[in-house]
Amino acid sequence: MSYFPQPTLFPIFSERLPKRHEDSEVRPAHLHALTWEQRRLGEIGSVAMCKRVYKNQTTEAGDVPFFKIGTFGGEPDAFISNELFEKYRELYSFPKVGDILISAAGTIGRTIVYQGERAYYQDSNIVWLNHDERLDNSFFLQYLNNQTWSSLEGSTLKRLYNKDILDANIALPKPDEQHRIGALFRKLDSLIALHQRELDHVKELKKGLLQQMFV
Repeated sequence: MSYFPQPTLFPIFSERLPKRHEDSEVRPAHLHALTWEQRRLGEIGSVAMCKRVYKNQTTEAGDVPFFKIGTFGGEPDAFISNELFEKYRELYSFPKVGDILISAAGTIGRTIVYQGERAYYQDSNIVWLNHDERLDNSFFLQYLNNQTWSSLEGSTLKRLYNKDILDANIALPKPDEQHRIGALFRKLDSLIALHQRELDHVKELKKGLLQQMFV
């Protein structure tokens, strides 16, 4: 375990900044508050996944969506019964609201925040980190979305193994600081999405005008 400062985030997450004098070489006294703890994910959690569901337990239409790696983040093409869902959710691992689901196959490292919906997920191909209060999920989501898993085995990485996740290093500020950082980036993501929708609308408007003019 090691510690290191993150000075570039200090102006963003601090309400008051210490004045600096040009002739002073002393670092701000408050900078120690930005010392982040270096940890392996395996030190703060374990990889979890849903119970295996077999093909003969699914239907093309039904009660509860069953997401496989090919439909993860999209529309389901398989379903399981309410009875099976309730049984497996009670007896086996199941994500909590706010847990970050991670694709471990296909397109490696895609993420979805579990919002509490009635849905079930393919074992081993869709996983999450079962962790304690030392890790804030809003902060963890930003970490995962910035993680380049392909560097583990080059650009040909075909699968994300549990060991790859547990051996990954993460720099952790205190939980309250994690929450503030996660909240900031959540607002930025919302702002980006809003402007993207506005941009898409303008592009469609331009396209329509051009078609009216030249077609």
